[in-house]
Amino acid sequence: MKKWLIGSLVGAILVFGWQFLSWSVLGIHKDAFKYHPAQDSIINYLSSTLTEDGAYMIPTAKPGTPRKEHQEMAKQMEGNPWASIIYHKEAHFSMTRPMIRGFLIDLFLVFTLIYILTRAGTPNAVRILAGSVAVGLFCFLWGPYTGHNWFSLPMDMIKGDLIDGIAAWGLCGLWLGWWLNRK
Repeated sequence: MKKWLIGSLVGAILVFGWQFLSWSVLGIHKDAFKYHPAQDSIINYLSSTLTEDGAYMIPTAKPGTPRKEHQEMAKQMEGNPWASIIYHKEAHFSMTRPMIRGFLIDLFLVFTLIYILTRAGTPNAVRILAGSVAVGLFCFLWGPYTGHNWFSLPMDMIKGDLIDGIAAWGLCGLWLGWWLNRK
C-alpha cells in the first residue's frame, strides 16, 4: 500500500505539474480561445441580457417545447450562425480552490490507474506506460473530443487537451513503470 500511495502522490504531482506547465509556461492551450476586438460590447450586451451563470446554446428552443418544434427549428437553423456561450456574472481569479481540487482529482486518478494496472500483478514498465497513455487518450476521446463534438469545436480549441492526455499520462506512466517495478 505504501508503494501505491507514494506512486500516486508522485504521479499526481507529474500530471498536475504538466497541466500547470501546458496552460502557463508552454502555451499549449494558447489557441484554445480567440480574441475579438468588440469584446467589451459583447460582454456588456451579454451582461444586460443574461441573468444567471450557465452554458447557453443560441438559438435553441424554450424548455418544454415539443420534439417536433425542436426538429423544425433545427431545419431552420441549418446553414445559419449559432453560438455556444459559457457565461459567468462575476470573474474570480483565485486559483487556490481549483488547484487543490485539480490535484486531489489527479491523485485519485493515478491511484485508480495503479489499482487497474496491478489487478493481475504488477505489469512490466512498457505495459504500465502503454496503459497510462491509453488512459490519457481515453480521457481526451471521452471528454473534450466526443463530449464537445456536438458543438463541432475546432481542433485548435481541443488539441491542447490531446497533447496533455498523451504527455501528462505518458510522464505518469514512465514514473509508475519504474516505481512499481522497483524491488
